[in-house]
Amino acid sequence: MDKQPTLSDLHDARRRIQAWIHQTPVLKSRVMDELHGCQLYFKCENLQRTGAFKFRGASNAVLSLDDSQARAGVATHSSGNHGAALARAAGLRGIPCHVVVPDGAVQSKVEAIARYGGHITRCAPTQEAREQTLGQVLQQTGAEAVPPYNDFRVICGQGTAALELLEQVERLDLLMAPLGGGGLLSGCAIAGQGQVDVLGAEPAGADEGARSLAAGRILAEGFTPDTLCDGLRATIGPLTFAIISEQVRQVLTVSDEKVVASMQQLWRIMKIVVEPSAAIVLAAVSVNPDIFTGKRVGLILSGGNVDLDRLPWVEQPSA
Repeated sequence: MDKQPTLSDLHDARRRIQAWIHQTPVLKSRVMDELHGCQLYFKCENLQRTGAFKFRGASNAVLSLDDSQARAGVATHSSGNHGAALARAAGLRGIPCHVVVPDGAVQSKVEAIARYGGHITRCAPTQEAREQTLGQVLQQTGAEAVPPYNDFRVICGQGTAALELLEQVERLDLLMAPLGGGGLLSGCAIAGQGQVDVLGAEPAGADEGARSLAAGRILAEGFTPDTLCDGLRATIGPLTFAIISEQVRQVLTVSDEKVVASMQQLWRIMKIVVEPSAAIVLAAVSVNPDIFTGKRVGLILSGGNVDLDRLPWVEQPSA
């Protein structure tokens, strides 16, 4: 397992990627504060390049490679956002990018990977299939593997979102990020050391992270997620598990129904376009008033890559 990143490593990543990324805004809403009984600060990574926080980690990974490592390009597996981010970062450096995409990935995200120049290989929608297919691609291409979350370079890059938020908003009581594979939540936990309590939000239909943390070991074998939050279907990795189990106060699970309601609320009240995987942090606030009432809460809105042809509250035609 890679060594755990430190706060110093996150600051190094920030200096490395600052010319490539956007410093995303933090938005507030009086109406949202009144509805939820706390002060909410929304860190809008939906406005990041490629539409998600993933561009931070991908950029740090690509820029960390020396010329000999970079020559054969990079490769990963991704349901969309990480793949698009890595393809864009690789394109900016002028190297190839190969992305293994599971069946069932959001079509608009798959199209984004292709638009940014990624070479796509499809696989079955399981963690085992992702990793096996990626192994084949790596063997065929000689590319450098850049995992979507369980990677020192990626975690450091993702954590820069929380570094920014903690500079943009003083005296937060709590900071919350979504939990899928754990790269973002791990980075937030490292960034928040000694400053703020960090929590995670995970779909109830993809709760192996919360169950693994409760059990003290990773419970990913044979797990098949069932959630609208396509960006949170990955299973937690050894490095992210180690960081989260030590440094994250709690992981809250939320139903898809509550996630969709929060996604709609963000659109209607704040005019913020986010995907379900981002709306889950607000959903976790809405169903846990005992934790959040009266607190100053930073929420990482992780991405805004919504498939407008398949909105989750619109009934889809039968096949």
